[in-house]
Amino acid sequence: MDSVVPADILDVQVTEQGPETRIVTVTGELDALTAPVLATVFTETLAAAQVVVVDLDGLQYLASAGLRVLIEAKHLAAEHGSDLRLVCHSVSVNLVLDGSGLREHFTFEDSVALAVGH
Repeated sequence: MDSVVPADILDVQVTEQGPETRIVTVTGELDALTAPVLATVFTETLAAAQVVVVDLDGLQYLASAGLRVLIEAKHLAAEHGSDLRLVCHSVSVNLVLDGSGLREHFTFEDSVALAVGH
């Protein structure tokens, strides 16, 4: 992904998995500086796919701006009739999701393979 944010801070890769499914792999830090990059990716990806799997395993830091982007993506998916599925084994990110009470608003899968095959 080309952006003004260095890849060592945030890297976002989108992979096609069949005609209707995209995997968005997010690594690094998701904060006020980097959140707009992911928001743009979500806007483009949710317009093109019925199923979007977001792999957050490589995410090391999740700030409130990142939470906002995830919530906005959930609403955008609903508007498009798309299915947004998250995969996350990052301890620090799971602490934020649990602490914010937002985990229950998302569909989580144990692995990308399970999320794609669901």
